Amino acid sequence: MSITERISTSPDGTHADQSPAQRFREVRELTDVLSARLSAEDQTPQSMTEASPAKWHRAHVTWFFEEFVLRRDPSYTVYDETYRYLFNSYYEAVGERHPRPDRGLVTRPGVEDITHYRNYVDGAMEDVLTRGALDDDALDLLELGCNHEQQHQELLLMDIKHLFSTIPLSPGPVYVDRDPDTHTSTGRTTWRSVSGGITEIGAAPGVGFSYDNEGPRHRVFLEDFEIAERAVTNADWLEFMADDGYRRHEFWLSDGWATIRQHGWDAPGYWRFDDGEWTTFTLSGRRRIELDEPVMHVSFYEADAFARWSGARLPTEFEWEAAACALGSQRGELLDPDRCHPGVAGAAMIGDVWEWTASAYLPYPGFVPANGAVGEYNGKFMSDQHVLRGASAITPRGHERLTYRNFFPAPSRWVFAGLRLAR
Repeated sequence: MSITERISTSPDGTHADQSPAQRFREVRELTDVLSARLSAEDQTPQSMTEASPAKWHRAHVTWFFEEFVLRRDPSYTVYDETYRYLFNSYYEAVGERHPRPDRGLVTRPGVEDITHYRNYVDGAMEDVLTRGALDDDALDLLELGCNHEQQHQELLLMDIKHLFSTIPLSPGPVYVDRDPDTHTSTGRTTWRSVSGGITEIGAAPGVGFSYDNEGPRHRVFLEDFEIAERAVTNADWLEFMADDGYRRHEFWLSDGWATIRQHGWDAPGYWRFDDGEWTTFTLSGRRRIELDEPVMHVSFYEADAFARWSGARLPTEFEWEAAACALGSQRGELLDPDRCHPGVAGAAMIGDVWEWTASAYLPYPGFVPANGAVGEYNGKFMSDQHVLRGASAITPRGHERLTYRNFFPAPSRWVFAGLRLAR
């Protein structure tokens, strides 16, 4: 049984039947499983500013536990004070940090050094957990750290995919070897009606883990609307491209039109036209496009333009959450280390691909960031970002939930992101 199958969660995505020590071990083990397929050379480079080296991800999530949990224990001896500078991400309250664009230039500490660091911190965490030395606040930080590491497990795979896509080999480097998919047709888009009215949105207090940006739970008013039964597929996107969707300015926001012209985009990220057919780069190397898989690696700009072209629109994040609640808790593909790729676009709204919404990433009414450095986790990014909902085929199992608010800048394309239409 794989580690992802052993992670036990309750229906709301919590880990009610696990001890803190079990939860910590399983999350840490999954990071080791994901990185074990990477050489030291794979783990060191940084392929673009938005990405980070795999080695850095492994060290940063370890630093998080050391900084926010272990440093609370007076008996703990810090592994290496320089790591506080090298592996801090954006926590101003902690102190200065190495510039993000230069993370790929840090060849030392090396991969083995990072493994020693992880083992040292894991041993210290096991000790404080065995001794029962963590108070309620520290246990809350432990759970935050586990969720933080799960986020970076997804980011690690996103970043490795981008890195591997830049290597000029044919059919390209393979992270996970898997057989070609054989899919059956999903057919045309069908619609489900969702009743409007006053609707409660956000995470309910005291019901499992949630990030601070998922609350407070509050009421919104929704008009009646319809939502597509499935995500937009590669077949749908090919129709958009065939109708000159990337060359017709009337479908595009001004910034989006400027962006696609600047970068020369004429297809989703990783797509390429080879020998008369469209292919895409995957974590299993370059493969032909599967028509009935959800389209992914499209930016907010592209998702919005497609929706306009189709005569529909993107749902707001509130419509998305209301529809997901009405449709039930069915899951699509979540992280399977032996696959790392979506399945056929189906009715599930959680899994396969993150879905762009029409909503800007803004605080809910009454939102107050937590005190201290961890208050910088989400709130400081509530500007010039757009909300994605659901989860993807590389989201760790148990990390997904209906109220999850993912967010990225509008031009982002290395995210496993697609869209679902509303009207």
